[in-house]
Formats: sequence, C-alpha cells, structure tokens
Amino acid sequence: MSQSQKSREVFIQGLTLDGRTFRPSDWAERLAGAMSCFRPGGSVGGPGAFIGYSPYCTPRVINGVKCVIVSEELKDIEPMAWDFVMNFARDNNLQVAEACFLPEQKG
Repeated sequence: MSQSQKSREVFIQGLTLDGRTFRPSDWAERLAGAMSCFRPGGSVGGPGAFIGYSPYCTPRVINGVKCVIVSEELKDIEPMAWDFVMNFARDNNLQVAEACFLPEQKG
C-alpha cells in the first residue's frame, strides 16, 4: 500500500453514546493488548520477543479521552480480530469515529 493510499482508522473512544466515561480506566490498554499479536509479519516469539502493541490497534489519549485507534488494515489481515474490536465498541455503547490519525507537526 502506498503512502497516498494510507488506510483509514477507526477511533474507539472511551465515552459511551450518552457521554459517560467508560470503565475500567485501563480498558484501552486491555483491548489493545488483546490485539498485540496481530503485527506485520506475524508475532515474534523467543528470547528476543518483547511486549508491545500491534501497529493495527494502539491505545492513545486524545483531548483527555482514552481511545483505541484501529487500522482498517486489521480487517484484511484478520477479519475475526476486526469483528472482535468492533463488537467490543458496539456491545459497550462506545463512541466510534472514522478518520486518519495525523501525527503532530514539528515546527
């Protein structure tokens, strides 16, 4: 995929549809942790392995709200993982927005 064709991302926000903060407070880290094995080239095990998040599903705090940013590439790599995170959002009545995350510009 070329840079100009960057996939979109889905932002699962730690706010319910009625505006309440979602609990537990570490929900984003837990959800992203469950998706940590979905990586480019698969997961790496053994002595050199380390704990980290998948680039397809990462926790962030945006404007003071915990979020999980899910790349639509996950849908192509593992549809069941995509369904899992989307169903998590739906089942917990979380706000979801489609966008493309733009890193802060250094200037």
